[in-house]
Amino acid sequence: MAVLVIVKDLAEAASHCFASRIIPESFKKFITVVLRKEGKKDYSLLGSYRPIALKNTLAKVLEKHVANIISKAVEEHRLLF
Repeated sequence: MAVLVIVKDLAEAASHCFASRIIPESFKKFITVVLRKEGKKDYSLLGSYRPIALKNTLAKVLEKHVANIISKAVEEHRLLF
């Protein structure tokens, strides 16, 4: 599996980001793709299209990891009760 090949490098990159408190610019950029909505009669109208924002995959992984850490801390310390 590909994840077994890249997991060490990914962990090192994440550690570097957390330690340096610097998020690479590429993690902050999105690509927006416009898709047609199915079944519309008039594709000359803006409402006939749907914008989809594509985010950097590594940024998603890091965000999920940070969210998990925060959720765990909130539960352990009962911060929302």
